[in-house]
Amino acid sequence: MRLPPRWLRRLLLAPGVVVLAVTVVTTVPVWALLALAASPFVPGRLRPLRLLWIGLVYLVWDAVALIALFVLWVASGFGWRVRSPAFEQAHYRLAGWFLRVLFWQARWTLRLSIEVAGADPDTALAGRPELVLCRHAGPGDSFILIHALVNWFCREPRIVLKHTLQWDPAVDVLLNRLPNRFLAPGPDGRAALPEQIGQLATGLDDDSAFVLFPEGGNFTPKRRLRAIARLRELGHELMASRAERMRHVLAPQPGGLLAALDAAPDAGVIFVAHTGLDRMVTIADVWRELPMDKRIVMRFWSVPPEEVPVGAQARIDWLFDWWGRMDAWIAKHQNGAT
Repeated sequence: MRLPPRWLRRLLLAPGVVVLAVTVVTTVPVWALLALAASPFVPGRLRPLRLLWIGLVYLVWDAVALIALFVLWVASGFGWRVRSPAFEQAHYRLAGWFLRVLFWQARWTLRLSIEVAGADPDTALAGRPELVLCRHAGPGDSFILIHALVNWFCREPRIVLKHTLQWDPAVDVLLNRLPNRFLAPGPDGRAALPEQIGQLATGLDDDSAFVLFPEGGNFTPKRRLRAIARLRELGHELMASRAERMRHVLAPQPGGLLAALDAAPDAGVIFVAHTGLDRMVTIADVWRELPMDKRIVMRFWSVPPEEVPVGAQARIDWLFDWWGRMDAWIAKHQNGAT
């Protein structure tokens, strides 16, 4: 999906979200009565009302974030110093606060809980930059991971994301002011991926966390089969065979990791698996599960830089070994056990 140019997103989408939030908030009694009236005809306890509340909270959250970001832009000299170290810190603090608010609401409205198992990224690689490699499955896992890194482990993430996330104006404005990369799909985007990742991973400091999702998209059974078929088309039969043995993850794409390791040789590597949202792939799945009442478990494994293999093929094999280990952990802990 093609995005409108940035100037148009700033002039139309961002103000539009603020206006829409004000409109919905001022008419919320009407929407609440309609949702309450529809609730007896929909399975689940007050499902339309919960969905209305989730949408309202996210809309207001987005609008307030945009107003705060506009204030920072003005304070920086109308953008003159917005990328300076002081304002970068201010944007990270703002992101942490807004993520805390979002997950406070998620815990209350959806009855979500998040637990961490395994290595603590804040102590396992203290004083060192991190490359964080996470599986991609279920709605919101990117938000959950960044929330953990910023608010629990005091890290400053640099993230590689899909360009379509810029349809959310607050995400668009905030993450484009911080060292992140939005990547477009297609052959040109894939060709430029290692170079862009290498540039982004250059200059990591002791509290940086470079975040990659090597699968390239959310896990679905169809995507898993397509990824295996593509490996075979490219002549990577051994990698395809290994991917077939992994039932809960997509085959990882090693190009980004290789570029990041070359650009940040002093960084340790954190592997992250999670369970709890595995069966919620589509919007229909999310609707069916409301209220969710889910326990999300995130499992961290820490690898110091001196234990990272040397050489491209050794690193590719190592990545597939770890992805197989994550797959086995997910198979064993899909019910949320640690």
